[in-house]
Amino acid sequence: MQIIRTVHEMQLACRNLTQKGTLGLVPTMGALHEGHLSLVRRAQAECHSVAASIFVNPTQFAAGEDYETYPRTFEDDCAKLEAVGVELLFAPRATEMYPADSSTFVEVGGIGDRLDGASRPGHFRGVATVVAKLFHIVGPDRAYFGQKDAAQIAVLRAMVRHLNFPVQLVTCPIVRERDGLAMSSRNRNLSAQDRSRALVLHRALERVCHRLEAGEVRSEILKRVLVQVFAEDESVRLDYAEIVEPHTLLPVAETTQGALIAVAAWVGSTRLIDNILTDNLAIETLHGGHGSMEEMHA
Repeated sequence: MQIIRTVHEMQLACRNLTQKGTLGLVPTMGALHEGHLSLVRRAQAECHSVAASIFVNPTQFAAGEDYETYPRTFEDDCAKLEAVGVELLFAPRATEMYPADSSTFVEVGGIGDRLDGASRPGHFRGVATVVAKLFHIVGPDRAYFGQKDAAQIAVLRAMVRHLNFPVQLVTCPIVRERDGLAMSSRNRNLSAQDRSRALVLHRALERVCHRLEAGEVRSEILKRVLVQVFAEDESVRLDYAEIVEPHTLLPVAETTQGALIAVAAWVGSTRLIDNILTDNLAIETLHGGHGSMEEMHA
């Protein structure tokens, strides 16, 4: 696996790969787990070559957030990527991605201010900016993201459409621990006690699944179920529990046309997110393992 640190070198290396066939990109912030590796495997199944990136993007962290303490495990990450056959790893320094005179950002209006965008002002501006940069640098035919970051996917889908990026976004299902907790790099920041408490996100979504399977479609009722589950554990602070249209992130009155049911909560000092899609609902999506895979086009 070739590790590249500069934009110019990455552009040249990717140009060589695209001449041979389809190039897939898996953007990450490192601290890799099985969820990330499932994206790599999907990319390998669909593309001639696969590139990955590791970059803890400072512009998507607001003041007081966990940029400094975000898990960084670069050597271990490299070993994992090399073991699954990634050919190129782009691992730039912050000064390479954001020179001292950087003043240009990508902002997806409206949708970028919903869900996590409402809780973390400016977050999606940072996400859209760095992903736009990666798309320009790498020039991938397909880019792979996890469904756990559902709001991010909606923002990036809009960005790709609005700015005419010639890239296909592929969304892969959430990969969960055996007890149902969605895999996340931030999970390693949880104490043993908080790790147990974090299962409230899974329990809330599981309880909503049961209500959906019983025929309940009213968002007001389903949201009440979510909030009630979080209220049962006062040690976890609910950030949001929302039922929205997956592409616009706007609230829906019913789930009959498909909906994203999303939650975010603080467990100790760690913020976690999770979600389900009602048009792809199956109990196994809330159990451990890989689940089925769904492709969503930009």
